[in-house]
Amino acid sequence: MVGRISRTGWLVAAGLVALLAVILLVMGRPPICPCGTISLWHGTVESNQNSQQISDWYSFSHVIHGFIFYGVLRWIMPDRPLWVPLAIAIGVEGAWEILENSPMIIDRYREVTMAFGYSGDSVLNSVSDTLFMVLGFVAASRMRWWVTVALAIVFELFTLWTIRDNLTLNVLMLVSPVEAIREWQARP
Repeated sequence: MVGRISRTGWLVAAGLVALLAVILLVMGRPPICPCGTISLWHGTVESNQNSQQISDWYSFSHVIHGFIFYGVLRWIMPDRPLWVPLAIAIGVEGAWEILENSPMIIDRYREVTMAFGYSGDSVLNSVSDTLFMVLGFVAASRMRWWVTVALAIVFELFTLWTIRDNLTLNVLMLVSPVEAIREWQARP
């Protein structure tokens, strides 16, 4: 048992993440940044390396996904071994990564969010995003609920202050764009 998840659970999780990588490669996503470099962190949002490297400002959102998936799935299935909701969370996160890298969503991001020039994620970034979600899921399984909620709020406020974007605004702007928010986000 590692982090209250059995070895079998971690093997299932690793298999699902590997399946995600294969699907994204078959979709034609670049394995790494087309720039040819691999970086642990890329902090410039309006850049051709955003969503291409191991981590970026949106990694905080993926940790929050893990918090949310843990809370919802443990509420729905409190008696299941922890690896079962983790596998479901990886499946949902993986489905989002696949959808996010479809032409329809890439075009939507370009039209209504601050992701000017967005061309989708590298496979490295999508897999890393999924692993950040796993980190959030496992962390939430070990923290009190109120600590998890407080940390999510801190992440949201920190990224809002730093890059004028966060999970909340990203979802809002993707689903129901607000021109005033887009203009605020575009300001230097």
